[in-house]
Amino acid sequence: MTTFYFIAGINHFRDADFYLPLIPDYLPWPDLINVVSGIAEIILAVGLIVPASRKYAAFGIIAMLVAFIPSHVYFIQIGGCIPDGLCAPIWVGWLRLLIIHPMLILWAWYHRS
Repeated sequence: MTTFYFIAGINHFRDADFYLPLIPDYLPWPDLINVVSGIAEIILAVGLIVPASRKYAAFGIIAMLVAFIPSHVYFIQIGGCIPDGLCAPIWVGWLRLLIIHPMLILWAWYHRS
């Protein structure tokens, strides 16, 4: 789990052009949202390593995943296709929102202790 979120956090900086179109249009400052998301993922990943902070990091990951729900909904609303970018069948968006995302939340919940 640590590796998963650490790499995801780094990817926010390596490939910002992938993440920026996934941020809903109605949210202000998409560049800042992307940077803060990347930093949060990296910090929370490191927090999972230290036993004293593991619980807080797990709850932070859960909060972060809840904060990402509008992005998944937005992806479904735009039909699963980002102009000049990612395009996936709409069922993939639903799968991410209804199956994968809750599984990630449960995974973080499991690592809280």
